[in-house]
Amino acid sequence: MKTDFSDCDTGSLTVLGIETSCDETAAAVVRGPADRQILSNVIRSQFDEHKAFGGVVPEIAARAHIEVLDKIVQQAMDEAGCSFDDIDAVAATAGPGLIGGVIVGFLTAKAIAMAAAKPLIAVNHLEGHALTARLTDDLEFPFLLLLVSGGHSQFLLVKGVGDYERLGTTIDDAIGEAFDKTAKLLGLPYPGGPNVERLAREGDVNRFKLPRPLLDRPGLDMSFAGLKTALRTQAKKLEPIDDQTVADLCAGFQRAVSDVLATRTSRALGLFKDRFPDVQPTIVVAGGVAANAEIRSALLEAAKRVDARFIAPPMALCTDNAAMIAWAGIERLRLGPVDDMAVSPRPRWPLDQDASGVLGSGKKGAKV
Repeated sequence: MKTDFSDCDTGSLTVLGIETSCDETAAAVVRGPADRQILSNVIRSQFDEHKAFGGVVPEIAARAHIEVLDKIVQQAMDEAGCSFDDIDAVAATAGPGLIGGVIVGFLTAKAIAMAAAKPLIAVNHLEGHALTARLTDDLEFPFLLLLVSGGHSQFLLVKGVGDYERLGTTIDDAIGEAFDKTAKLLGLPYPGGPNVERLAREGDVNRFKLPRPLLDRPGLDMSFAGLKTALRTQAKKLEPIDDQTVADLCAGFQRAVSDVLATRTSRALGLFKDRFPDVQPTIVVAGGVAANAEIRSALLEAAKRVDARFIAPPMALCTDNAAMIAWAGIERLRLGPVDDMAVSPRPRWPLDQDASGVLGSGKKGAKV
């Protein structure tokens, strides 16, 4: 049986959130919806554990979550000045993500909820990103979301809590994945995305004419594998490449990605206006790639051209964090009923359950 929490006083709810879907171990305590306060937001990065491998190793990530999660939860509770008696529910990422890490965080949340006799809320990690702007900017529905991260690149129409429509997605690599693979190709250290951005500032964006895939096609789907292949071809032609060539390739790659996203964003805002002519369009960008300054700037200009509102949450809330999970828990808690202890973590969990899997599907569910 699910617990019906819809009759509670929703003026002020306090929720503990736990996030372990990839390589950040995070816990937070958030109060809302009326006052929207982040009482604590503790994030422990696993950078040192994965640096030697040039990327996240799922087994190492899961083990690291096990080693520190209890301490991170206690730190979040201490910084918030709360005991478990003071919280109204426990929310945790139940997917999508690296399943080992997801299991660690979600089973920990189950144990806390059972021991403290509190409701449990299974949160879709992507919904945490989707609803963050309602925590930071008190944004009303509907709005557009551009989710850009290591694992996801999607345009979503956010019509309400639990009500999402996917308008477009990548048909191959996610943007963050393309950045990281480009970094590896050019011999840049982990983490790849920030290092590509750093070197792009020193490069000539006009030296290499890299493609803007799918821009001549209708719709909002995107592709980045061909762009990555074109960069590899250029690099191999000039081997051995010097530092300036690396910087120029980074600059050209980043500009191509920015152009694709800006063009697609303009088209998405046009679709939004057609469907909601009486609502000022708002585009929210979330996910780790939203921390890229050139991409943010390109999206902001695209929004300005059509008189749309542009919202990018603070950097600390763009990347994986538990405050967004706690807030999504509050959003769901106030609607009720919440989840029971039988719910299971899952590696795949599309926000738009009706959308077909662009990259296929299997017994674990749609891949995208």
